[in-house]
Amino acid sequence: MLALESVSEVEMEGEENITVYSSSEWAERGFCQRCGTHLFYRLKTGDHYAIPVGLVDGGEAWSFDTQIFIDQKPDYYTFANETHDMTGQEVFDAYQGS
Repeated sequence: MLALESVSEVEMEGEENITVYSSSEWAERGFCQRCGTHLFYRLKTGDHYAIPVGLVDGGEAWSFDTQIFIDQKPDYYTFANETHDMTGQEVFDAYQGS
């Protein structure tokens, strides 16, 4: 998933249509209960959100600088710009302290 990362509270329209699923001990996922669209992934502690890039307006102001779970990336694509790459283990290690 190509997602935007936010470390502050996220404001969403239509919150009455959002269902939150506890997907692990540390995270949960939000879905639209009307159509099933995946809306976000968030940590249970703090305000860290990952939001699919196609759901947010204003893309010209964003920078693409980090790839996570790079060790699980398929070989059939690459991005042109240099990024900070983190393996799955590095991601878990980084967020255990959050």
